[in-house]
Amino acid sequence: MLLRVFGDKISLGHAAADQAASAIRHAIAERGCARIVAATAASQLEFLGALTKEPGIDWKRVEAFHLDEYIGLPITHPGSFRRMLMEQLVAKTGITQYHLLEGDAADPAEVVREVGKQLASAPIDIAFLGIGENGHIAFNDPPADFNTDDPYIIVALDEACRRQQVGEAWFSEISQVPQYAMSMSARQILKAKEILAVVPDKRKAQAVRDCFEGEISPMAPASILRRHPNATIYLDKSSGSLLGPSLQSALAKDSQVEVS
Repeated sequence: MLLRVFGDKISLGHAAADQAASAIRHAIAERGCARIVAATAASQLEFLGALTKEPGIDWKRVEAFHLDEYIGLPITHPGSFRRMLMEQLVAKTGITQYHLLEGDAADPAEVVREVGKQLASAPIDIAFLGIGENGHIAFNDPPADFNTDDPYIIVALDEACRRQQVGEAWFSEISQVPQYAMSMSARQILKAKEILAVVPDKRKAQAVRDCFEGEISPMAPASILRRHPNATIYLDKSSGSLLGPSLQSALAKDSQVEVS
């Protein structure tokens, strides 16, 4: 796994978009299509904005899945991740093949089964992730389930996760944040051929340190990314500010460092 650090979230977003676009173009050139997983959150705005402007991508050949969605939340709500997927990616690119997790469906278990079948039907070329303030990937809050092979699972959201959503202004108070969500599982995320995590901002700094300098543990869900052979974590100076002296020294000499 590689850590890459940039001066700010704008340069971070453009560098990550360049890598993502290369992976998509390569998959289309090799097989005629690309399958991607897209994260949608406040931390992804600069990255997705840059990615949608990348030249030379035939978006009609791209099939997109998203990571997670709140149970009970309609697509019209500002905090709906499928709404963000539509606004930040689909509408800007013209992607025609996309799979939505309908959080307000009558039977959420059926939704995760059906979309999970579509997701698992062929390999994912590249997965775009964020990392939460509590270290979560998708909505796999600590202690995350590192064992299930189900593509999507229904999870309970912890208080730290729900407070983050209030802090990002998607909800005005914690009582409005749903307590359950549909989430891609950690093992399913690791099945992607390539993983690219975009993690800016000071509020993510403790999670970055816990996940990439501590033990690989369900209590630090994003730590599992260290088991992937082709994962790149994009940080800015703020999100990387709590990394220990040895990593800080290595990153000062080189803008990317391998972490095991």
